[in-house]
Amino acid sequence: MSDVLDAIQLLKKKDWVDLTHTFGPSSPHFAALKDAEVTTAFDHNDGFFVQDFSFPGQYGTHIDAPVHFVPNQRYLDELDLKELVLPLVVIDKSKEVNDNPDFTIQVGDILTFEKQHGTIEPDSFVALRTDWSKRWPDQQALENKDASGVSHTPGWSVEALTFLFEERSIKAVGHETFDTDAAKDVQKHGRLVAEYYVLEQDTFQIELLTNLDQVPATGAAIFTIAPKFEKASGFPVRAFAILP
Repeated sequence: MSDVLDAIQLLKKKDWVDLTHTFGPSSPHFAALKDAEVTTAFDHNDGFFVQDFSFPGQYGTHIDAPVHFVPNQRYLDELDLKELVLPLVVIDKSKEVNDNPDFTIQVGDILTFEKQHGTIEPDSFVALRTDWSKRWPDQQALENKDASGVSHTPGWSVEALTFLFEERSIKAVGHETFDTDAAKDVQKHGRLVAEYYVLEQDTFQIELLTNLDQVPATGAAIFTIAPKFEKASGFPVRAFAILP
C-alpha cells in the first residue's frame, strides 16, 4: 500500500467534524444579498432529477477569495489546492462574547492563548470561536440588533489580524459571524476594515463556520472544499476538520 493510501486509512480512524451549516432559500445571510432560490428543471418523470440553484457567492458557510474586496487580486479558482488544507487553530472567546456581544479579539487575547497552547505556527488557519453559530438559523439572532436597529456582533480587530499575519505568518482566518469585523467597528469606520485587511494579504477567509466547539485549540486540520467556478469572488463551501 502506498504512503497516500496509508494516510487515508489513518485519517479515517480519526474524528471528523463538519464545520459547515446546511443552507437553503430560508437560511440567514448578509442582509444586502437576495435569498437563495431552488427550482426543479427535470424530475423523475422526465427520467432524471435536476435542480437549478440561484444564490450569491457569499451565502451560507462560504469562502471569500481575495478579489472579493481587493481589485486585481486572485479569484477563487486561482487558489492553490494546498492552500485549502491547513493546520487549524481555534481561539475560544465564547465566554467573553456571551458576556459582551460587542467583543473584539485583541493581540493580548492571542498572547494569552499562546501561553497555554504554544506559539501559533506559520501557515495555520486561525478560527475565532464565539459560539455565534448556535444562533443559526435565526437571522434576527445572528444580526442581534437593539431597539434602535444597531447590530451587536463580535469580530476580529485589525491589530489582532495584523499580529497573526505579520508576526505569526498565518495563512487564513475564519469566524462564525457574517462579517470579519465586529459590528461596532463597522459603525465606527463605515466599512469592513478588518475584512479588507485579510483579503489584502492575498489569501482567503471562511465565514459562518459552525461546530468550532467540537474542535481542540490545536492539533486539528481544516479542509475546505469549494467548486472551481470561473472568476468567482466566493462560494459556499463544505469545510471540515479532522481531529488529532
